[in-house]
Amino acid sequence: MVSQHKQDDSFDLSRPLYLDSYGDSNYTSPDDDDSAVYLLDSQSARKPYAPLALLAEPFSLSYWRRIQKCAFRRAKRVKRGHSRVSEWLRRFLRFICALSGALLLIVIMIGTFFPSYTRLPMHYRSLRARVRDGWEEGSANTHQEKVYIAATLFDPGGKLAAGDWAVNVLNLVHILGPENVYLSIYENDSGEEALEALSKLESRVACNHTLVSDAPLNFDDLPHVILPDGTRRIKRIAYLAEVRNRALRPLEQAQIRFDKLLYINDIMFNPVEAAQLLFSTNVDHEGRAQYRSACAVDFINPFKFYDTFATRDLDGFSMGVPWFPWFPAVGNEITLREVLSNSDAVRVRSCWGGMVAFDARFFQNWQDEAATIRTAGNNSSSNLTAPYRFRVEKELWWDSSECCLIQADIQSTDAANPGVYVNPYVRVAYDSRTLSWLWLSKRFEKLYTPVHIIADALAKLPDFNPRRKGVPWHTVEDDVWKYDDTKPANGTWHEVSRMAKHDDFCGRRRLQVMKEVIRPEGKNWEFIEPPPLLIG
Repeated sequence: MVSQHKQDDSFDLSRPLYLDSYGDSNYTSPDDDDSAVYLLDSQSARKPYAPLALLAEPFSLSYWRRIQKCAFRRAKRVKRGHSRVSEWLRRFLRFICALSGALLLIVIMIGTFFPSYTRLPMHYRSLRARVRDGWEEGSANTHQEKVYIAATLFDPGGKLAAGDWAVNVLNLVHILGPENVYLSIYENDSGEEALEALSKLESRVACNHTLVSDAPLNFDDLPHVILPDGTRRIKRIAYLAEVRNRALRPLEQAQIRFDKLLYINDIMFNPVEAAQLLFSTNVDHEGRAQYRSACAVDFINPFKFYDTFATRDLDGFSMGVPWFPWFPAVGNEITLREVLSNSDAVRVRSCWGGMVAFDARFFQNWQDEAATIRTAGNNSSSNLTAPYRFRVEKELWWDSSECCLIQADIQSTDAANPGVYVNPYVRVAYDSRTLSWLWLSKRFEKLYTPVHIIADALAKLPDFNPRRKGVPWHTVEDDVWKYDDTKPANGTWHEVSRMAKHDDFCGRRRLQVMKEVIRPEGKNWEFIEPPPLLIG
C-alpha cells in the first residue's frame, strides 16, 4: 500500500502540465465559491503528451472554463484589494473632517470667549461713549489738556491731505477741542498737487496751526559720511531726523505749555482711538495717563505688524516674526507676557507704531520743569537735555532708527520700567481697507502664539545685536570702524575699548543711505553692507 501511494503521488511525466497537480480528477478548488467541479477524463489525462494535443487545447470547452474561472478569481482578489484601499481612504477622510471640525470649534470658541484686545477697559468705553453720544468739541478731552499734533508727509498727488487721513485729523482736532490743539504738518518734495491739497486742508483746520509744503531739502546742509569707495553719502536717518524736527519747529516759539505731543505718520486711524492713546494709556488712580511715550500698533495688512525697525522689547531685543504676539520668547519675556495678558501698557524700551503720544515736557524748553526730569539721555556722557529732538547715530557702520533714539533719550533710567509703552488697543494701518479688517483679525490672534514661537526659532529671530548687553557708561570691548584715507577702503576695523551708551540697543551693523537722485516713485534710499569685520 505504501509503495502504491508513493507511485500515485509521484510526478507523472505523461500528464499534461495544465492538469491539476493533486491527481484527483474530481478535485474541487477551495477558491471555487460556486462549488463548480472540473471533471477531467482520467483516461485522456494519462494519454502521452503530444504537441497536437497542446495545440488542440484552446478549442476545448474545459480550457475556456478554466480561463473564465481564473479570471473570476483574479477579479475577486483585485476587488478585495480595492475595498481595503477604499476603507482606508474613508477612515482618513473621516479623521480629516473630525480634525477640521475640532480646529474650527477651537477657533470659534477663542474668537467668541477669549478674544484678544476686543473687550475695552471701562475708562476706554467711557471715553468712546462721551464722543459717540454728543460729538461735541472737546468731548474726548475731559481735563482740557493741551495737545501738539505733528505730522511729516511725503504726499505725491495730495492723496493724504485730500483724503481719509485729513478727515481723521480734522475729526481728532474736533474731539480734542480746537482751543486745546496746535496742528503742525511738514511736507516736502511732493509736487504741485500736494501743495494744492495742503492749502485746501488748511482752510478747514479749526485750531492754531502751521502747515508747510517745502521744496526738497538741501542735502548740502545734512551731515555726510564717507563710504569705503570714497563717495560721500547722507545717512537716511539723518534725513528723516531733520524732516521730523521741522514739524516740531513751532514748539520753539510756543507761548503755552503743552501736556501731550502726538506724532502721526501717513496712516489711517480712528480719531477716538487716538484720543484713547493720549488719555487712557496707563491711567493712575485719578484717571490721568502716565507715560513718557505710548505707541499704537501699526499694520501693513490685517495680520502683519509693520514698524519693526524702531521697536525693542523691555530687554532690548528686536522683533520676532511680524504677527501676534510680535515680540520674541527670549530673555525675561516680560513684554511678550504683557501682550498676551491684554495689557494696555506693555513695557518696552522703544516703539513707534505709526502713531505715538509723548509727554510734551521733553520737547519744550521750560527750564523749571526740564531740570527736574531725569532721563537716560541726560544721564549720558553727552548730557542730552530738554528740549529733546530726533537725531542720527554718527558712527558709520552702526545704524539706529531716529524713532528709537528719541525713545532711548527720554526714557527713565529704571530698567524695569522705562516709561515707554505699547498700547495694543490702539491700532492703525497704512490703508483704509486694512484698518477696516483689524476688528476681526484681532479676535483670533492668540491662536498665532505657538506658531509665532516656532517661526521665530526657524527664522533665527530676534536679530543678533552685539551691543545689546552693554551696561551704559561702562567700558566694553567692541569692533569699531575708523576712517583712514590711506587705506584702500578708507578705513579699517579696530577692536577698541569704548564706553557703552544708553541707546546701543537700538542699533545694528548696517547702513541706510539716501539715493543720489530722489524719485517720487519707489524707495528713495538703499542699504549698504559694511566691509567684513577685521579686514585691516
